[in-house]
Amino acid sequence: MNGAESLVQTLTDQGVELCFANPGTSEMHFLRALENPRMKSVLCLFEGVCTGAADGYYRMKDAPAATLLHLGPGLANGLANIHNAKRASAGMVNVVGEHSAAHLKYDPPLTSDIEGLARPLSHWVRRVESSRTVAWDAAAAVSKANEYPGQIATLILPGDASWQEAGEPVALPRIETQAKKPDAARVEHIAKVLRSGEPTLIVLAGRSTRGRALELAGKLKAATNIRLATQFFTARIERGAGRVTLERIPYAVGQALDYLKGFRHIVTVETTEPIAFFSYPDKPSLLKAPGTTVHALAEVGEDGTAALEMLVEALGASSTQALLQQRADATPPTGALTPATIAQALAAALPEDCILVDESLTTGRETMGLTVGAARHDLINNMGGSIGYGTPVATGAALACPDRRVFCMVGDGSAMYTIQSLWTQARESLNITTIIFANNSYAILKAEYANMGAGAPGERALAMIDIDRPRIDWLAMAKSMGVPAVAVDSAEAFHKAMHDSVREPGPCLIEVRL
Repeated sequence: MNGAESLVQTLTDQGVELCFANPGTSEMHFLRALENPRMKSVLCLFEGVCTGAADGYYRMKDAPAATLLHLGPGLANGLANIHNAKRASAGMVNVVGEHSAAHLKYDPPLTSDIEGLARPLSHWVRRVESSRTVAWDAAAAVSKANEYPGQIATLILPGDASWQEAGEPVALPRIETQAKKPDAARVEHIAKVLRSGEPTLIVLAGRSTRGRALELAGKLKAATNIRLATQFFTARIERGAGRVTLERIPYAVGQALDYLKGFRHIVTVETTEPIAFFSYPDKPSLLKAPGTTVHALAEVGEDGTAALEMLVEALGASSTQALLQQRADATPPTGALTPATIAQALAAALPEDCILVDESLTTGRETMGLTVGAARHDLINNMGGSIGYGTPVATGAALACPDRRVFCMVGDGSAMYTIQSLWTQARESLNITTIIFANNSYAILKAEYANMGAGAPGERALAMIDIDRPRIDWLAMAKSMGVPAVAVDSAEAFHKAMHDSVREPGPCLIEVRL
C-alpha cells in the first residue's frame, strides 16, 4: 500500500465518502487510489466548484467531503468558496498536491507557499512528512473537519509521500466531537429577560435554524411575547408550511435599523449581534438601537439546541405547542415578471422537501418573505459573500440528498463565476433546476453605488456594471454542457418551467429574462 492508497483508505474509514476532484500531475497516485469503491469521486472543471460543492454537501449532510486540488494555484482557485464555507461553518478536508521534496529544491514553475495560501482560510493545515504518517495525518484532518461547528482542514500531500510505501494499514479510532453546552447561569439570566415581558428578539443561526432547535424556538415564541429571526444570510433554514416561521433581518441598513428599533433585548443563538454587511458613509456598523441589550444564549461553537432546551425548561414551556406556518395560496401567478410574481411562482411550484439555494441578489430580495408559506423546504444562503457559490453549493447539496430536487436561484453575473458546475451536474445526472435571472447587469452593484453615496454612475462606471455587450446566451451555454434549457419571459411561463423541471430527472436550466 502506498501513501495515496493509505490516505483514501483512512478517509473512508473515518467516514469521508466523497471527493470533489480537479487533479494534476502531482496527484496521479491519489487519482489511482480513488479506484477504491468506498470513495465516490466527482470531477469538477474548476477548483472553486470543488470547494463550493464540498460546502453544499456538508450543509445538507453534516459530514465533510474531501477535495483534491492541484498544488498552490489549484488551492488558490478554490479559496473563494473555502471562504464561504468557513463563514458557513461547513467542514471539509482539502487535499492539496505538492511537488516531491527532492524536486522542490529546484524551484519548479508551480512552486508556491501552499501553507501561506491555506492558513488564512483553514482552521488546520498540515504538510505530510512521510508516506508512513499519511494515515495519522488524514485521520487528524477528518477529526478537525468534524468538530462543532464544522472546520476547514487542509492537508498538503507531496508526490513522494503518495507513491512511496506506507507500510501495513493501521486501525485508527474515529474521534467524535460534541458541541459545548452553554452555562446554566447564562440560560437563567435570559429566562429572566423573557419573563420581564420586554420586547425581545431571538436571532437563530448555525444548526439552531432546523430540527429540534426550531421546534423549541417555536415553543418559546408561543409561550412569551418574543419574536424569532435569522440574520439576512443563514447557512441553512428549514422553512415552509408546517414549520416554525423565522423572520429575516433586512439586508439594507436603513431597513434593518427600522426593523430592530423596537426591541429592548436581542438574544443570539450560535451567532453574533446583527451587523451591516458593508461599511457605508454615515451609517452605523452595529444595527441594534441605542438602549438595546444583546445577550448570548449560545455562542458560536456551543450547542444551540441544548441551550434552547434548557431555556424552554426554565420557562416551564415544555408542553407548549409551537405555532406553525400555514400553507399559503398556491395559485400560480400571471402577467409580467416582477420580484413579487417570481416569488409567487416559486411558492406555487416548489415541491415538498426540496432544497432552495439562493444567490439571486437583487431579484430575490423579496423572494424569501413571500415563500414562507410554500411547501416545506430547506433554504441555503451565501454566508461569506464571495460570488459564485450558488451553482457549486447546489451541486454538493444534490449529491448529499439525491432523492430531493434542488433549485438554485442565481443572477446572471454571479452565475458566470462558476458556470462549470453545469457540466458536473450533467455528468452526474443531478436533480438540479438552475434558475438564471438574466437582467444583463450587475444590478446589485448599481444599488451599492447609490448606497455608497457615489451618485449616479457615469458612462465608464456603467460599463463596469452592465454585462449586455455581448449578451450571454444562456440556452447555448447550458446546451454546450449537456443541460436542457428553456427561456421564459412571463410569470406563468416561469411557473410552468419550474413545474416541468420536477417531472424529469437530471439537471435543467431556466433563463428568466427580465
